[in-house]
Amino acid sequence: MDGRVGEGCRTAGGGDSGEAQGHWRVAVPPWVMSQPGHVEVAEPHLPTGAQQSATVANPASGASSDLLPHFQLEPEDVYIVKNKAVSLACRATPATQIYFKCNGEWVHQGDHVTQHSTDRSTGLPVMEVRIEVTRQQVEKIFGLEEYWCQCVAWSSSGTTKSQKAFVRIAYLRKNFEQEPTAREVSIEQGIVLPCRPPEGIPPAEVEWLRNEELVDPALDANVYVTPEHSLVLRQARLADTANYTCVAKNIVARRRSASAAITVYVNGGWSTWTQWSGCSTSCGRGWQKRSRTCTNPTPLNGGAFCEGQNVQKTACTTLCPVDGAWSEWSKWSECGAECTHWRSRECSEPAPRNGGRDCHGPELDTRNCTSELCTHAAPGAEDVALYVGLVAVAVCLVLLLLVGVLVYCRKKGGLDADVADSSILTAGFQPVSIKPSKADNPSLLTIQPDLSTTTMTYQGSLCPRQDGPAKLQLPNGHLLSPLGAGRHTLHHSSPAAEGADFVARLSTQSYFRSLPRGTNNMAYGTFNFLGGRLMIPNTGISLLIPPDAIPRGKIYEVYLTLHKQEEVRLPLAGCQTLLSPIVSCGPPGVLLTRPAILAMGHCVEASAENWSIRLKKQSCEGTWEDVLQLGAEPCTELYYCQLEAQACYVFTEQLGRFALVGESLSMAASKRLKLVLFAPAACPSLEYNIRVYCLSDTQDVLKEVIQLEKQLGGQLIGAPRVLHFKDSYHNLRLSIHDMPSSLWKSKLLASYQEIPFYHIWSGLQPFLHCTFTLERLSTSTCELACKIWVWQVEGDGQSFTVNFNIAKDTRFSDWLVPDEVGTPALVGPSAFKIPFLIRQKIISSLDPPGTRGADWRTLAQKLNLDRSERASCRERAGLS
Repeated sequence: MDGRVGEGCRTAGGGDSGEAQGHWRVAVPPWVMSQPGHVEVAEPHLPTGAQQSATVANPASGASSDLLPHFQLEPEDVYIVKNKAVSLACRATPATQIYFKCNGEWVHQGDHVTQHSTDRSTGLPVMEVRIEVTRQQVEKIFGLEEYWCQCVAWSSSGTTKSQKAFVRIAYLRKNFEQEPTAREVSIEQGIVLPCRPPEGIPPAEVEWLRNEELVDPALDANVYVTPEHSLVLRQARLADTANYTCVAKNIVARRRSASAAITVYVNGGWSTWTQWSGCSTSCGRGWQKRSRTCTNPTPLNGGAFCEGQNVQKTACTTLCPVDGAWSEWSKWSECGAECTHWRSRECSEPAPRNGGRDCHGPELDTRNCTSELCTHAAPGAEDVALYVGLVAVAVCLVLLLLVGVLVYCRKKGGLDADVADSSILTAGFQPVSIKPSKADNPSLLTIQPDLSTTTMTYQGSLCPRQDGPAKLQLPNGHLLSPLGAGRHTLHHSSPAAEGADFVARLSTQSYFRSLPRGTNNMAYGTFNFLGGRLMIPNTGISLLIPPDAIPRGKIYEVYLTLHKQEEVRLPLAGCQTLLSPIVSCGPPGVLLTRPAILAMGHCVEASAENWSIRLKKQSCEGTWEDVLQLGAEPCTELYYCQLEAQACYVFTEQLGRFALVGESLSMAASKRLKLVLFAPAACPSLEYNIRVYCLSDTQDVLKEVIQLEKQLGGQLIGAPRVLHFKDSYHNLRLSIHDMPSSLWKSKLLASYQEIPFYHIWSGLQPFLHCTFTLERLSTSTCELACKIWVWQVEGDGQSFTVNFNIAKDTRFSDWLVPDEVGTPALVGPSAFKIPFLIRQKIISSLDPPGTRGADWRTLAQKLNLDRSERASCRERAGLS
């Protein structure tokens, strides 16, 4: 046989219709032909687009369609994982033969596994066949078409084909087509994290992990996953800050995307303002403030800090208390029958108000009197004894007064003899040019004092005061022993041996415990009524004692000391900041009849609108007290302060420890910082350090840094710069740029360095520094050129252009600031710029107000410096 049988036809009704419905060509597997009893059945040529399963009737008449094979199990789509073969199975009843055909080709009989059984319910034979498909079989036709298989079942009535089962090789690629990215979002903002999984067969399923925990949209209504596999957070919450990972998986593998860090930040918000504080002064004009905090809400996870001021200040005025005062006594009443009469007064001139004190003393005064209505009694022995006692007391008082006058005259005469050395009176004179005076006014000099310099002056009254309980008397321990017989010449105190002796004498006093050890930042001297000056070199700190400030007959050992910040604890509150060095002059309790003048530097850009500046003094108990508020009405007559561009001058009759403290009133308030760069003079290794110092702009701090760098062997790079540092709560940043990368590299990991705002603003750390560590790539590199930027965030900045040779030997003395010329202590007239006789003539010509206007007040008005206290203070200082 050639594998084909006769042709036949089958009508829809089962009979002959005379029209062929389909033609069959019998094609069966070759091995079927050799089996005994095999009946060959034709396989029809089906039209294009016919169904996958086709049933062919036996041409024998009377065959029943119920006897065609019926599939109980058809092959299904399967995936080959790695190199594992897959199994396809089909089961049909009744069936005499079942074979698989894959991609149009019959599967060899030896590859079939056949199992025969009988259906218990119908008694028809059941046949089940299985085959295995390997990866190699599928890969043979890979790219041409998909690999498919189907079963063909035979029975005596015809054939039946099963559905096609597709066999595919499963895989999942490694790389995601789109991964989620890190984001920072504000709270309650929506978030969409996209994810496109890798290509794979079968297509990968996607799930999301939050901090390695599965995200289940069924449990969290704020989360859902889109059909495109994107994760959507409807409203970001703080709890949503986490690492999110997209996971794709199928039967082959499980892939993870890179984690995306989602940060939910909270921008800060201001709380409500507090109530206004009480007025800072109990009398007159002051200020009051209120505050708020950036806590509604508090910035979180890098959220923006609140913009604006956290403190508001406003001026206020408090009614001053008025103490009551008595009116005049009324006239005496008539003498009554009891030989007394009386008079009265009222507390009404003025009456106490605004919390002032009531009048003290009796409101009614009664005395004895005589008249016709009362009875007189003769004076007795008691009255006579009273008169005698009064006379004796008066005589004793007169004798004591005479003795006191004699002692005073002797002391005065002895002191004048001791200081008769004319060198003391002439040592301070300097050559001056004096033009001839006019004939009509021989006492008026043509030399005029220089009052044209513009300064910002805050002052308190220094008018003469009465000595009272507030005047501290000088203990005996603070004075030198009285001068002996013979003549003495006052001396300067510059030798080092005298410094040790002076410190040794101070160590016996109780106040010595709070003074620094050593004499590096101390000046001292011995002074009498001629006055003098103390100066700490290279610090801008000096103490001037004008003539006649020390009473005649007294000789004082006076010291002037600069304190380091770690030696004295100065408490600061709120927005307060230290603006000057802490300076002590003493000994405390010295009796001065004129104010001494203490000069020291400061670093404030003074402005009454931006600053509230106070002079603080440490009491004997160790507490710091405000003794003067610059720009406000003075509450004491003991202190006065004149503030200039870079220095302040404190006029005081009480020596002690002083400091200038400021409190900013607005964010426009600024301090001066001095920026200084140092580097090693030699570089034996590959590393090279550049140190950038941020100093308070005062001479004493610069001196301390110079001494420190001298010990380290540093050299100055460029000229110092001044930076205005504002009260804006922003830090100071430093960065290095434009460095040749082929020769040098920076070892700094970040792009800039920062100094916190409060470390600078408090002033308690007078100098701070940052170090830039550089590394040269070759030991032959000797040239360094770069730029260093120093700026306040959202503020001003300065840049340094660095260009120098590190191999050059630069000695410290080449750039060191020259020392101030002069000795630390000057005694007598040599301490003053204007000679004594000229000062006296100027004072006499401008002292009393007159019709010609030749007085201080008229001159101050001409120069727009018309504050009467200023003229009075300069006069009292003796034109020093």
